[in-house]
Amino acid sequence: MYLADSRSTDARGTQAAAAPDTPPVRRRAVVPSTVLALGAVSLITDVSSEMVTAVLPLYVVAGLGLSPLGFGLLDGINNGVGALVRLAGGHLADRGGHRHKLVAGLGYGLSALCKPLLPLAHTLPVLSAVLAVDRTGKGLRTAPRDAMISLATPPAHRGRAFGVHRAMDTTGALLGPLAAFAVLRATVDGYDAVFTVSACVAALGVLVLVLFVPCHIDAPADAVRPPDAVRPPDAVRPPDAVRPPDDDVRPSQPPDAERPPRPPEPSRSPALRDALGLLRRPDLRRLTVCAALLGLTTVSDSFLYLLLQREGDLPAHLFPLLPLGTAASFLLLAVPLGALADRVSRRRLFLAGHGVLLLGYGLVLSPWHGVPAVLAVLVLHGTFYAATDGVLAAATASVVPDRHQGAGQALVGTGQALARFVCSLAFGVAWSLWDGRTALTVTAAALAVSTAVAAFVLRTVDDTPATTTTEEVRA
Repeated sequence: MYLADSRSTDARGTQAAAAPDTPPVRRRAVVPSTVLALGAVSLITDVSSEMVTAVLPLYVVAGLGLSPLGFGLLDGINNGVGALVRLAGGHLADRGGHRHKLVAGLGYGLSALCKPLLPLAHTLPVLSAVLAVDRTGKGLRTAPRDAMISLATPPAHRGRAFGVHRAMDTTGALLGPLAAFAVLRATVDGYDAVFTVSACVAALGVLVLVLFVPCHIDAPADAVRPPDAVRPPDAVRPPDAVRPPDDDVRPSQPPDAERPPRPPEPSRSPALRDALGLLRRPDLRRLTVCAALLGLTTVSDSFLYLLLQREGDLPAHLFPLLPLGTAASFLLLAVPLGALADRVSRRRLFLAGHGVLLLGYGLVLSPWHGVPAVLAVLVLHGTFYAATDGVLAAATASVVPDRHQGAGQALVGTGQALARFVCSLAFGVAWSLWDGRTALTVTAAALAVSTAVAAFVLRTVDDTPATTTTEEVRA
C-alpha cells in the first residue's frame, strides 16, 4: 500500500515534460520497514509476556491464595514501577539523539532476563520483585519504541503506522494465551512450564531487535513541509524566479556546488528539565491530563477477566483464553481505526474508545450472562484498545518536537500508567470492602464523568493530521 501523490496529475505531467531526463520518483511506503521490524519484536515479546499474564491472576489468587486486595496491590505496584521508569527511559533515549534502540534494547533485555526467575518465585515477595524487574524493562522500552515509530513515519500517516504496530503486537497477545493454554494442558507442572517457555520466546525477541532494527532513525526529510516551504523546480517557477546560468553569477556569489559546506551547528542533548518543560505546551498538557483522568477509571485487564470468569461461571482452565477475545478484536480493528484517526480527529476517536469501554462495563453489570455476553464484552474491550492505544501515541507525536519524541511519549504514558496504578489499588480495596459488581458500578459512573470532562478539555486541542505536500520516495 502506497501514498498517493498529493499534487495533481497535470503538475506531474508539466514537470515530466520540462525535465525528461529526470528519473521517476518512487513513492514512500505508508508503513516503513523500521515500523515492521519493531512490530515483529513486539509480536514475539508479547507472546512471551501474555503467556505469563494469561495465567498470573489465577496462579496468584488460586495457587498462592492471594486475596483480590492483595492482587490489586501487586498489580498496581508493578504497573507503578513501570510508569515511573518510563519517564526515565524516554529522557535517556532523547539524549545524544540516537539512543532509542539502545534504551529499548535494555528494556527488552531486562524483561527477558527476569522470565527464567519466575519458576523460582513461589512466594509473594519473590514474585513481586521479579515482576517489578519485568515492569521496569517494559517501562524503559515503551517510550523509545514509540519514538522510533514516530521518527520513521511521516506525520500524516502516524495513526496508520501505530495501528500496524499495535496489530502486530496484538497478534502476539493473541498467540500468547493460546500457547499458555496448550502448555497447561500438555504438562503436569503447568505454571512452571509456561514460565520456562516464556523465557525462551523473550530471548528470541531481543535477538530480532538487535539484528533488524536500525540504530539511527531520522525523521523523513520530505515527510511534511508547509506548502510555502516547498521550492518548486525551475521548470515550473515563474520566469523571474528562474536562477540565472552559472556564467552570470558574480564572483562574490559562487554557485552552490562551489561553496564550501557550512559546518553543522552543534546540538545540545535534551536535559531532563527540557523534557519536563514540554508540559508548558498547552496541547500536550491537556492530552496528558486527560489521559491520566481517564486512566483513573480504567479497570485493569486482570480484574475484568476475573469478573467475567466469575459472572460467566467459566471453568478455571478456560481462564487463559479470555484475553483472546480482546486480542482478536484489537487485531482486526487496530489498522482501520488508526487510518480513520489520520483522516478525522485522533482526540475524538480516543474519547469514543472510552465510550465503548463504558458500554462494556454496562454489559458486565447487566442481567445478560453466559458465553455470548462474555464474548460481547471482550469484543468491546478490544475495540477500546484499538481506538485508544496507538491513537493516543499518534496524537502525542503530533504535538511534540522530533527531538523530544521519547520524552513526550513518556510524559503522556507515565501519566496514564500512574493513574491506572491508582485505579488498580482503589478497585482492589473496593472489591474487598464491597464486591466486584459494586466496585465496577462505581468505576463505570466515574468513567462516564471523566469522559465528559475530557471531551470538554480536549475541545481546543489541534491534532489534525498534517498532509504531505511533496511526492515521497520509498523508504
